[in-house]
Amino acid sequence: MFRKMFATLHVNFNTPKMAKNKKHKIEKLVETFNKPKLKNAILTLFLDNPERTYNYKQIAELLKIKDQEITKLVFVVLEELTETKNLYSVQRGKYKLQSRSGAVLGKVEIQPQGYAYIVSEEFDKPILVSNRNLNHAMEGDKVKVQLFAIRKKQQVEGEVVEIVERAKSTFVGTISKSNNYAFFIPSGKTGFDLFIPNEKLNGAKDGQKAIAKITEWPARAKNPFGEIIEVLGNVGDNNTEMHAILAEYDLPLRFPDNVLKAAEKIPDEIPEEEIRRRRDMRGVTTFTIDPKDAKDFDDALSIQKLENGFWEIGVHIADVSYYVTPGTILDEEAYSRATSVYLVDRVVPMLPEKLSNGVCSLRPNEDKLCFSAIFQLNDDSEIQHQWFGRTVIHSDKRFAYEDAQAIIESGEGELKDEVLTMNRLAIKLREARFKHGSIAFERVEVKFEIDENGKPLSVYFKEAKESNQLVEEFMLLANKRVAEFIGKTDDKRAAKTFVYRIHDKPDPEKLMNFNHFIHKFGYILQLGTPGQISKSMNLLMTNVKGKNEQNVIETLAIRTMAKAVYSTRNIGHYGLSFEYYTHFTSPIRRYPDVMVHRLLERYLAGGKTANSQKYEDMCKHSSDMENKAANAERSSIKYKQVEFMQDKIGQEFSGVISGVTDWGIYVELENKCEGMVSVSTLDDDFYIFDEKNYCLIGRHAHRKFQLGDVVQVEIARANLEKKQLDFRLAKEKNSEGTKQFFHPENKKKGRRL
Repeated sequence: MFRKMFATLHVNFNTPKMAKNKKHKIEKLVETFNKPKLKNAILTLFLDNPERTYNYKQIAELLKIKDQEITKLVFVVLEELTETKNLYSVQRGKYKLQSRSGAVLGKVEIQPQGYAYIVSEEFDKPILVSNRNLNHAMEGDKVKVQLFAIRKKQQVEGEVVEIVERAKSTFVGTISKSNNYAFFIPSGKTGFDLFIPNEKLNGAKDGQKAIAKITEWPARAKNPFGEIIEVLGNVGDNNTEMHAILAEYDLPLRFPDNVLKAAEKIPDEIPEEEIRRRRDMRGVTTFTIDPKDAKDFDDALSIQKLENGFWEIGVHIADVSYYVTPGTILDEEAYSRATSVYLVDRVVPMLPEKLSNGVCSLRPNEDKLCFSAIFQLNDDSEIQHQWFGRTVIHSDKRFAYEDAQAIIESGEGELKDEVLTMNRLAIKLREARFKHGSIAFERVEVKFEIDENGKPLSVYFKEAKESNQLVEEFMLLANKRVAEFIGKTDDKRAAKTFVYRIHDKPDPEKLMNFNHFIHKFGYILQLGTPGQISKSMNLLMTNVKGKNEQNVIETLAIRTMAKAVYSTRNIGHYGLSFEYYTHFTSPIRRYPDVMVHRLLERYLAGGKTANSQKYEDMCKHSSDMENKAANAERSSIKYKQVEFMQDKIGQEFSGVISGVTDWGIYVELENKCEGMVSVSTLDDDFYIFDEKNYCLIGRHAHRKFQLGDVVQVEIARANLEKKQLDFRLAKEKNSEGTKQFFHPENKKKGRRL
């Protein structure tokens, strides 16, 4: 969705000496550095001065950085560049460029036409590699590229000389069988089919979906040889397709037997001696609030009024680290998975069901072991005291979000006083958070009503209400305060290794492009300080609610932001406007939360700081697995959307143009299903792609198709294999043509937000 939206801003560092215009470029960017841009500028500095050594203070001075937070970010970037072998540490705190030949490391991005771009941190532009020079490199592979001396139109070209690391070892695809052999046709961008001898088919039949691996790829062979390692089943079968999506992203389909056996050995009863070691919270009113179909309850809330007049709020989190200990087979499996995966019709848990839905789950009317953050709040939700440690709890009630929402709206129901008090305190926390710069991104969640065979019967949307926000605020509070408790210290050198959830500042050029786009609807952001940006972004989110352009603007706003990741190198969380933030509240479904619990317990006991590089590697793995899980979830939603629309061929729908490219326009229907109108079907004119203004314009009649326009489309094709909907514009008799989303009161003059 939203293809080809924004260009990326880079600093060019290919010339041997830093020219004046380059210095000007770097100086111009100083005020708005985020991590990628700062990394580019620092590499520029070292590449232009390969014999010099610098420390972080010298670099900050040379780049005219005066902001203290960006100066801290310089140190983080230097450490990362050392890890990736771009720099090396001459002595503690001093860095120098690694000597290099004409080869660079990068990641392969295969293009539909067959050639590839190699994206490298060492180059400000992608390196073009023709199909014949890929030398069997595949999508996502980490490769070494030898650069060519000749450049055409400033395009850097090269040849893959070494495959450093394969992105994938197995592939999902379909069998095409003949008498003596078969071809395996992979899903996605590979650029080749696998040749499978009959004896390597492992029972796979023609047309079935399967998982294959490459066994051999001779240097002169166009196609690799492979074998089938698992047959998934028939195309179109729901289980087959969901398993195929998991396998496509290298996510596990099931738990190994030895892991399940290890889980079953865990006792259900809690030893009395363990209870005595913990703070006993079983006498305090406690409840959980979760989705109505949830089975893994990893957080509970408790509330009581203290004699000092304050409210004691307990945020109780399942103590997975008690049951899953380092070095065990359960821990190895949990770390490998790193996250639970949520597809449209199932959850693929990080932990076996005995743990996730059983001994760890905070089910009502059962004693459970927790790691807790307990706060004393006054009536304005200001923290008067906090405590972190291990507890034992007993949940009195399990609420679904709908149950809690009914109490909030009606003021009646079981534990109404507790729920209403908590909601009132949560509202104050939320108000304070937004006042301090948190950005309010609230996207509508697409859900499906599915029958017993996995067929989607209807689409509906799930929006966060006050009951969701109640839980969210106390989880955010716990995450923030735990991170501050460990990370906030006057002496940065004394800071202990910890796992943070970090979110970088947005790229300024993306923000400017976004501002240019929303101006067409009569809105303007203030792109000054981070506080001004967040304040005007929140006002924008408020003002677009209920408008036709809401989804387009909200989605593009999210696209302007950096992606949150895990790291031991704290740079804060821009979106939440928190200087320190972690993930402490969901260890049943996220491995970083288990890491946080272990580190917190270690430091509460007076332990020494943990190995930072070990934990940084674990953070990177967790971030990578989170990204895979998110992609799999989106893929499953896309599949169900196409499946839901496949019996509606020829029907007309109203939609909004959600993406514009030189090959067509993407249209999102009111039910959030997205498809493409190919430019080849726009036969009334010759259309030219205007990338700057996100539109296609007819050369002769000047008809315009622009991002955000309302159009009437007809469903032309539904390709389940490619998870792709093809649309064509509905005939003019059924519509007045495209409608612009300008509002009369906004069109003449942009409103400042």
